[in-house]
Amino acid sequence: MSDSRDNNQGRFVSAQAVAELAGVSRSAVSRAFTPGASIAPATLARVREAAAALGYQVNDLARGLLANRSRLVGLVTSDADAPFRAQMIAALSHALIERSNIPAIISIGPTADDIANASRQLLRYRAEATVFLSGSPPASLVDLTRRNGQPLILINRAETGLDSVHCDDRDGAQQAFEALCMAGATRFAVVNSASPSPSLSAREHAFAEFAAASGFEARIVRAGRSDYGGGQEAARQLLSNGPAPDAVFCVNDLMAFGTLDHLRDAGLRVPHDVSVIGFDDVPIAAWSSYRLTTLRQDPWRIARDVVSILDRRLADPDSPPISVYVPVELVVRETVMARR
Repeated sequence: MSDSRDNNQGRFVSAQAVAELAGVSRSAVSRAFTPGASIAPATLARVREAAAALGYQVNDLARGLLANRSRLVGLVTSDADAPFRAQMIAALSHALIERSNIPAIISIGPTADDIANASRQLLRYRAEATVFLSGSPPASLVDLTRRNGQPLILINRAETGLDSVHCDDRDGAQQAFEALCMAGATRFAVVNSASPSPSLSAREHAFAEFAAASGFEARIVRAGRSDYGGGQEAARQLLSNGPAPDAVFCVNDLMAFGTLDHLRDAGLRVPHDVSVIGFDDVPIAAWSSYRLTTLRQDPWRIARDVVSILDRRLADPDSPPISVYVPVELVVRETVMARR
């Protein structure tokens, strides 16, 4: 099997080529690059010298496949260019590489077939695990992966029976409601997508519940996708019917940016006329044009928890499902009126 690029031939240098140059057997080359393997010092020196001369590199993928373990970990996601999703992919990739894994990012469409096809592809490559940042695997696929010994880990998904890491959506919604109450708000609104993920729905429902418990009714507006355009459309709806709210909780920062810009374009002053809170704390939230007050979920903390779950699952495949909740923190900037 080929391993390392030979610039002259445009092909990978094989272990056999190293063996021939060093004057040893192919198995001696394998032992030379296997930690703890038995090999004479003189033979080891000849193999290493030949490998350096040829530019040979060990093919870890081939070794993993022979051991039925490729070290690949699939990251299944949609909207990989969305700011928080991109942060999450970067954090997971870093954590997995530190663990000596190879992250394989698979971008999917919105259907269950897209999710199933991505997962089957990772099974064919003997991926060590699959992490779902978007979508949820169907039950038939969960059964298939379990029979093949591949752990599945979900991020911010509501399904039971699988290992998962969640940000604390409910606590975040409570922090948002309390901050808006302290600003003196009495007319609350929630901006969400027309097709929200389980996590976005949880934020919406929790905020409405906290408002109702305090004697307020939160107006729910669902519009478009969970992006900037969806936030603009939701703000248009908010201003087209009834009195304008004086407090808006947006289920993510992208929708908050669209909401903020439309409110300002309509002549409302933020935060004097209306306070706005987002969720995620993506880098753009700190830009001077937004200075958005938002709930921060830490992608690096989530990535560490994913790796911890993976270690625990591989150590004990039959243990009960593991669920980890990651706290969120209110980051106060300039879109919420100071306490009245």
